[in-house]
Amino acid sequence: MSMETKDNSLRKNRLGVLGIVFFVVAASAPLVGMTGAVPVAILAGNGAAAPGAYLLVGLVLILFSVGFTAMTSKVTNAGAFFAYVGRGLGRNAGTGSAFVSIVAYTTIQLAIYGFFGAIMAGQGAALLGIDMPWYVWAAIAWVIVTALSLLSVDVGAKVLGALMGLEVLSLLIAGVAILANHAGEMNFAASFSPENIFVGGFAGGAGIAIAFALASYIGFEATAIYGEESVDPKRTVPKATYWAIGIITAVFALVSFAMVTGLGSATVIDRVAEISEGGANPAAVLFYLVGENVGPWLVTIMEWLVVSSLFAGLLAFQNANARYVFALGRAGVLPASFGRTNASGAPVGGVIVTSVIAILVIILFVVQNLDPVLNLFFWMSAITAIAVMLVEILVSVAVIRYFMMNPGTHWFKAMVAPALSALALGVGLYLLMSRFNLLSGLAPSPEESGNAWSMTTLGWTLVLLPFAALVIGFIWGMINKKDGSKMSADILS
Repeated sequence: MSMETKDNSLRKNRLGVLGIVFFVVAASAPLVGMTGAVPVAILAGNGAAAPGAYLLVGLVLILFSVGFTAMTSKVTNAGAFFAYVGRGLGRNAGTGSAFVSIVAYTTIQLAIYGFFGAIMAGQGAALLGIDMPWYVWAAIAWVIVTALSLLSVDVGAKVLGALMGLEVLSLLIAGVAILANHAGEMNFAASFSPENIFVGGFAGGAGIAIAFALASYIGFEATAIYGEESVDPKRTVPKATYWAIGIITAVFALVSFAMVTGLGSATVIDRVAEISEGGANPAAVLFYLVGENVGPWLVTIMEWLVVSSLFAGLLAFQNANARYVFALGRAGVLPASFGRTNASGAPVGGVIVTSVIAILVIILFVVQNLDPVLNLFFWMSAITAIAVMLVEILVSVAVIRYFMMNPGTHWFKAMVAPALSALALGVGLYLLMSRFNLLSGLAPSPEESGNAWSMTTLGWTLVLLPFAALVIGFIWGMINKKDGSKMSADILS
């Protein structure tokens, strides 16, 4: 039996498949990934085969989604992974996974605030004549994001829909134009053959490229978070999940392949190094190609769409994290005040706690005079990548155990797909952790940045943070007995 009441349940029937897809694709920020991660994956990873790494990761996540979406017919809950892991592995494990998820969505939002502030500080001064420090721009975004989140989720979906549509359209125009101008130079084997994708092995180039590709897909798993607010969640969430992964994979694979083709598969590493100044300015690679094959007008548009992409990501992760906090408050894991909604049906407690944490961390980084990109963005986004992968592995294992105890679902959905995804995601987690120095910039020295597992003390602290959150959450679930019935009811709702 569900324990929902009017003020502790999210408003239903507000989102369809497209609305959820808007949130999820916006969270993955494909334009930011194309300008930031893909050039580095080419330069430090497997070169011309970077598009194949993105395609491979997309296929693995589709495999994960087979078991993931099978659970949506059993559980519809704003806590999503929290409820799924709780169903399969028990309430204590569910609580631990929820703590990890909160770490993931909090850190990625913080990362985006840093990047957004830095981009706006540069473009505001150069293009608008408004010279303000990064943290002022971040604070302005914080106010708008908080206000939109408190209004209602469907308002946010409309905003994200417009921004995401323009972002994806610009990338498709760029990708098609580059390929059309270099049609005779396309080399599918160089980018998509297994021997090239895995060149250098997991400990070398292939591992680096796959690690960056995995980090670029962060956010797709948020589809189930909006189940309570969707129309017919048992149909809507699975459709939205597959559509979201399909769109993200197609955009990354197509545009990255166009970038490799435009620069020449045989010379792409040298060209990326030259254009990006050794990787210091990775965004210059895509903008160079767009300027050469489409025109400066699209470069200008895309420069601003990077800003809108970052803003869309802020709004998407604000909503996702707020709903996790809401689910934990409603279940009795966190104070009950966090599990309340306002007149608009928004999880007001979750929105407020998420916003307060964000502004406090921003203030801390400002006081410590830390860089918004080199520190705030790279450190926080690297933590997110580890945390999301850890929870996805827990979900895969939970799906297997749940359907072992509750037979009746097709064997491929219940056992084979989640087992294979857990194995593949385990390899992915190893790659992310071993290459954390590249993702976070916390290698002991520049010479050691390419060495697996070579990190500073701060690097080790950050890489282990999601695991610490898992342990703390598990222990909290064990000692938080007074509200155990509420948690059980929420997980079973």
